[in-house]
Amino acid sequence: MSLLVSLRDWSGITAPFDSEFVGFDQYRQLITDDGVRRRDFALSIRNNFYYVAGVVPTQTAIALFLAVILNQRRLKGKGFFRTAYYFPTITSSIAVSLIFLFLFQTRGAVNAVLPFQDINWLANPNGVIHNILGVAGVDSAPGWMDDTEILSLPLWEWISGPSVAMLSIMILVTWTTTGILMLIFLAALQNISPSVQEAAEIDGATWWQRFRLITVPLLKPTITFVVTLGLIGTWQVFDQIFVISFGGPEKTTLTPAFLTYFQTFQNGEASLGAAVAVVLFVIIMAFTVLQRRLMRNRDWS
Repeated sequence: MSLLVSLRDWSGITAPFDSEFVGFDQYRQLITDDGVRRRDFALSIRNNFYYVAGVVPTQTAIALFLAVILNQRRLKGKGFFRTAYYFPTITSSIAVSLIFLFLFQTRGAVNAVLPFQDINWLANPNGVIHNILGVAGVDSAPGWMDDTEILSLPLWEWISGPSVAMLSIMILVTWTTTGILMLIFLAALQNISPSVQEAAEIDGATWWQRFRLITVPLLKPTITFVVTLGLIGTWQVFDQIFVISFGGPEKTTLTPAFLTYFQTFQNGEASLGAAVAVVLFVIIMAFTVLQRRLMRNRDWS
């Protein structure tokens, strides 16, 4: 349906197939034609890419770490810790986002306790990589990086890293999603026969050797599944953006999913929103297939 709608000039008010057929005009506006639409689309891709690159490895690593800890036979209070870590997952994302909004706003608790030279988390559009380069004395882009553009966005802006505002949202999402991934890893760990670990221990293998050479290879299907879930979920991030930042500041938290909503319901360009949704679907499929092939071909032993 989105594909068919994206080929028409539909405002979202009348019947979609009563609108004019325009072919691939919406896609040209996003990918080839210079203008605000292409720049906004490029910003959304850049922002979401850094979001995915930050959240997926972090939530996977933390979830695996917590699962390994909770899988220890001598640990007491496992039920309590499982519930505590899982609780953010079952809490409304809107409610949690509102709590984080109050915590990270200008006069919130986080800015009061961790100001970092008045960093003002949710109102700070500066990229993390640019901030680091600034500390090293690089305050402006080399000429060639300002002149080189990809989708109407200079290369210097592509390498800005996630904004401080986006970093705040990444912290929130990592906290809320780690619990369910931890339970998935924990279930997989409990399916590993204790005799395998005991045999390796008798042979003199250290804990780290057992974890790296036995546990991780046996968890390969689970890790692949968790990373796949993470990729799909992070490319579709919307709730937290809508509640906390609405794409700001300076469009540094704009994502394709939010851009789809904004073009459809705020700008009345439903066909353009549908085109963004179709491109987002292609991106998700491409990243998912690439990730599965890379993990399938990796030597885990």
